[in-house]
Amino acid sequence: MDNPDDTQKANQWSEAENILLTGAAGFIGWETGKKLLEQGKRVVGIDNLNDYYDVRLKEYRLDNLKKHEKFTFHPADIEDLQAVNRIFEEHGIGAVINLAARAGVRYSMENPFVYMSTNAQGTLNLLELMRKHEVKKMVLASTSSLYAGQPMPFSEELPVNTPISPYAASKKAAEVMAYSYHYLFGIDVSVVRYFTVYGPAGRPDMSIFRFIRWIDEGSELVLYGDGSQSRDFTYVSDIAEGTIKALKPVGFEVINLGNSHPHPLSEVISLMEQYLGRKANIKYHDFQKTDMLATWADVGKAKRLLDWEPAVSLEQGLEKTVEWYGDNRGWVKGIKIDMTK
Repeated sequence: MDNPDDTQKANQWSEAENILLTGAAGFIGWETGKKLLEQGKRVVGIDNLNDYYDVRLKEYRLDNLKKHEKFTFHPADIEDLQAVNRIFEEHGIGAVINLAARAGVRYSMENPFVYMSTNAQGTLNLLELMRKHEVKKMVLASTSSLYAGQPMPFSEELPVNTPISPYAASKKAAEVMAYSYHYLFGIDVSVVRYFTVYGPAGRPDMSIFRFIRWIDEGSELVLYGDGSQSRDFTYVSDIAEGTIKALKPVGFEVINLGNSHPHPLSEVISLMEQYLGRKANIKYHDFQKTDMLATWADVGKAKRLLDWEPAVSLEQGLEKTVEWYGDNRGWVKGIKIDMTK
């Protein structure tokens, strides 16, 4: 970075102590918050603690963050413009990491309205408040679901104009709105597209959480498709590290964060069986129309721009996740799994 002004901006944004972290009680938000706090940053967390999945998981993560003296939490919704404006006024925000979102491809077909109101309108609210309060850096979480139907490995240059779920469409809307604010008002935006994130205290609507519990309990493991479909499973600590590195000034860039090593679900189940010491009782169901057959991230851009690459293999990550489950089995067994999501 040769321009002195750019270097000054880099120091301002990446070293900013007050970082607004939306979705702080979420799976990725929690891990990102922990890493920011370990780096000495002051984190202002926002989360509406909605009941899309069992709120006990969110409370567990939030309680962990609240142990840090530099963490401040506001129970607020990014859809509430006035509430979030008060938070901007109260704190000297240096940058925004927007991880607040409605996630889940299947449920977006049942309730598409909330996906647009949170993922698109909520992002617009943040961008408008950043313009108003002269906050010049946003890291915006997006999704590999946008790449449906594209050739692999998925690179950021591919056109992603044909989303196959309301969830993906709402994340695309957030991306293009962020570009508009970059173009019009000079807001620096790193869009990070995540690839199948997993790890300890993960979401119970995701396959990793469900499969571990079902195998451990000897329950029927519900598998959509024949298990040959593959995912670029990426460990949550790698994702959080890349998200924080994306605070650097880039102008406007879309950056993949993935493991770049897709694995079939059948292999994932086999590894879980090994770590749990139990066999899975698999019940096969028809493949879901909104699911992708495979995902595979090209992470060359993340390496070039952010000096980031994944460090945790699938085997290492699954072993850590199973270990966390074992340590917390007593209360995690009570977490509700909603098969509509």
